[in-house]
Amino acid sequence: MTQHLRVGVVGAGRVGAVLASRLRSAGHEIVAAAGESDASHQRIAALLPGVPTEKPSSVARVSDLLLLTVPDDMLPNVVSMLSASGALREGQYVVHTSGRHGLEVLAPAAAVGARVVAMHPAMTFTGTELDLDRLDGCVFGLTAGADERAFAESLVADLGGRPMWVPEESRTLYHAALAHGANHLVTLVTEAMELLTAAGADDPAATLRPLLSAALDNALAQGDAALTGPIVRGDANTVAAHLQEIALKAPQTMASYVALGRATLGRAVTDGRLVPIRALKINQLLDEALAESAAQPVYVRDAR
Repeated sequence: MTQHLRVGVVGAGRVGAVLASRLRSAGHEIVAAAGESDASHQRIAALLPGVPTEKPSSVARVSDLLLLTVPDDMLPNVVSMLSASGALREGQYVVHTSGRHGLEVLAPAAAVGARVVAMHPAMTFTGTELDLDRLDGCVFGLTAGADERAFAESLVADLGGRPMWVPEESRTLYHAALAHGANHLVTLVTEAMELLTAAGADDPAATLRPLLSAALDNALAQGDAALTGPIVRGDANTVAAHLQEIALKAPQTMASYVALGRATLGRAVTDGRLVPIRALKINQLLDEALAESAAQPVYVRDAR
């Protein structure tokens, strides 16, 4: 983007502070940021040194480009509040980073003449300098009107990313795909490490890293053809043994093991790698294990 803009950020969380820092490196001026928590203030100090912390309405008033990087459920109220307060103006770019929302949530801003864009990075963020290089090649899910498409693409280029155009009506499905793949992956890997720890592994992460890296690469390249393991092979006795040990040593993992086992079972049958009679036996084992687990007392972990 040849034009250097005055950029403001409302919601200096893990995403906002990182994107603003990258835009500053591309030559844009970060004029102000809004963030309520101590963590947000720390991110502003670390990633945007010298940038003043202001109220959202004040940030909006001094910005040519306003980044709204607040949680999904807060976004409608933030847009409505800024629009009603007169903080937004005609010709100003208002860009949100929600995966779920498209342009509809920005209707109050568009009504006062702002030029609106939905721009979601398909990346997980730590809110630290580690994220800056991860933006190189990152896909951004974009939704914009015809007059804003060129601007949206140039903004993504300044961030080091690649554009992917997402229709307004597909935003939620797009976001569900990313959340299912990334967020649930974290849960899955964490549970696998807990099982390894219970089995006596000193460094469960090191044990899993080469296996998971290979599995991810294979899945991205081959899809269902990358499936391996006892369910695909139809090894019902091995599955039964897994379920018995999980019930004894890690019952909190039973529900996800069964759910993912059923999903794997269905895909293995669909692509013809598992005959239905073996799938029926494994599915029965999964049903029985889940029923037995549900009948057991539930103990809530102390979160302190």
